[in-house]
Amino acid sequence: MAANNIRYESYHPQLKQVVDNVENVMVGKRQATELSIVALLTGGHILLEDVPGVGKTMMVRSIAQSVGAKFNRIQFTPDLLPSDLTGVSIYNQKSMEFEFRAGPLMGNIVLADEINRTSPKTQSALLEAMEEQSITVDGFTHKLPEPFFVMATQNPIEYEGTYPLPEAQLDRFLLKIKMGYPTASEEMQVLSRNEKAQPIDELTAVLNLDDLLKLQKQVKSVFVEESVKQYIIDLVIRTRKHSGIHLGVSPRGSLALMKTAQAYALLLNRDYVVPDDIKYLAKSVLCHRIILKPEARFDGYTPEKVVEEILERTPVPVLRKEKV
Repeated sequence: MAANNIRYESYHPQLKQVVDNVENVMVGKRQATELSIVALLTGGHILLEDVPGVGKTMMVRSIAQSVGAKFNRIQFTPDLLPSDLTGVSIYNQKSMEFEFRAGPLMGNIVLADEINRTSPKTQSALLEAMEEQSITVDGFTHKLPEPFFVMATQNPIEYEGTYPLPEAQLDRFLLKIKMGYPTASEEMQVLSRNEKAQPIDELTAVLNLDDLLKLQKQVKSVFVEESVKQYIIDLVIRTRKHSGIHLGVSPRGSLALMKTAQAYALLLNRDYVVPDDIKYLAKSVLCHRIILKPEARFDGYTPEKVVEEILERTPVPVLRKEKV
C-alpha cells in the first residue's frame, strides 16, 4: 500500500480523538486503525488476514470502547451453527409464547475470529447479516443495531481443516487489510506498556454512537468530482482488461472505492476527495476482488503487484478547482 504522507494534525477533530485513543493501546498500527475507521464510517466491513498474536482483537476492542459501542467476539469453529450467531426462539411456558434470545451478532462491533474455520453454511449466515443489516429467525426478521461493523479474521498460514471464502463472498468485504509484525522499537513499546497493566482496561469512550451515526451521514456529503469518478472507473476497467487477470473488479468494487475515499477524506477533515485518496486505498479495496490467471501466478504476479502496475499506468486527473 502506498505510504500515507498526510500530516497527523489534519485529522477530523472528533476522529482524531478516536485515533489517539486507539494508539494508547496499539503501537505502530496507524494504517490499520485508519482503514478500520474508514470502514466504520461507511458502514462496510473488513477482512483482516494475518498471523495470530499481532493485535487484531485488541484493535477492534479499542475502537469499540473508543466509540462506546457494544463489542462481541465470535470464535469460529467447525461445529458452529448459524443459530449460534443469530440467536434462537425459546418457548416460555409462563407467557406461552416464543421469546427471541439474541446471538452475538446483535452488537455494534463484532469480531468474527478465524472465519475460515467454520462451515460455508455458517459463513453465509454471517455474510447475509453483513449485507442485509438484519437476521431472520423462525420467519421473523430482526434489525441489527446501528452502527453495525464486522471485522472478520483469517489465518493465512494454516489451511488444514479450513473452508476458504469463495470469491463471491470475499467481494462482500469493503476492505481487506493486514497488520504485520511490529518493528523492534515498536515491540519494546508494547512490552513496556503491558508490563504492569493492560492499557485497554483504562480506555474510555471519546465518542458516542449518536456522534458516529452523524459522521456516517457526513461521509455521504463529501464531494467527488467527475474526473475522480472517471479515475476510479479507469482503474477498475483496467483490472478487467489486464492480461494476467481472469476476473476483474465488479461495479461493487467501484462503489467501494468511491465510498472509502469519501470516508478517508472526512477522516482527513476534507469535504472533497482527491486522487491521492484513491491511490492510497486502491490495494485494500481492489486486491481481494481480483482473480489471477494460473500462468500469472506462476510468473510471480500477485493481486497487489497487478494493482501497483495499474496505478502506475493510469493517468491521474488534475482537479479543476481544489478547495483549500
